[in-house]
Amino acid sequence: MVLPRPPKAVIFDMDGLLVDSEVIYAEALGAQAIAMGRNLPLEVIKRMIGHTWPGSAAVLRQHFGPDFDDQALKDGAVARFHEIARAGVALKAGVLEFLDHLDVLRLPRALCTSSRRAAVDLHFAEHGLAARFDAVLAHGDYLRPKPDPEPYLKAAQALGVDPADCLALEDSHNGVRAAAGAGMMTVMVPDMLDPTEEMESLCVRIARDLHEVRGWLS
Repeated sequence: MVLPRPPKAVIFDMDGLLVDSEVIYAEALGAQAIAMGRNLPLEVIKRMIGHTWPGSAAVLRQHFGPDFDDQALKDGAVARFHEIARAGVALKAGVLEFLDHLDVLRLPRALCTSSRRAAVDLHFAEHGLAARFDAVLAHGDYLRPKPDPEPYLKAAQALGVDPADCLALEDSHNGVRAAAGAGMMTVMVPDMLDPTEEMESLCVRIARDLHEVRGWLS
């Protein structure tokens, strides 16, 4: 078998895994930094992926210095993100086909994201995804964010499935660490971050896209 055992549930990350939003966030952050007279390299932005804002703010202060106004960057970048996103944020390749396949297999599924519920609602409304998930865990639904395993453990609990029987799909390093720490069969589907040796050790597989993962469940 490609996977260690047949999963009894699937838990998805959102940004960079279901929706192609990470590139838009990166564009918005870079543009806002320039507006503030700063240069925010892509490599620094990549270090922010998979964090809630406090973690991202720590990355920014490490790069710019302890007095950097990370809140101003956040506020401006969020406004720019929504301006860009008005044209629509595309689904990643294979999302709808994967969800259709889970319907056929009658496998429950949950969303486990570091984004706030408002962002989930925005993307779900745009693509009609709300009814396709049995549970949603977003920022504020847990005390300790990724890379702590708590979000994934709570998602498994919401589905009533043992974490060991859950397939977790992630694109970020912190997400992989969280899912693997929860004891789940973890698959990384890279987006802006490449898999590292650590990711290879924590994942049961690295996938090209969701089409490939869907094939493993056939």
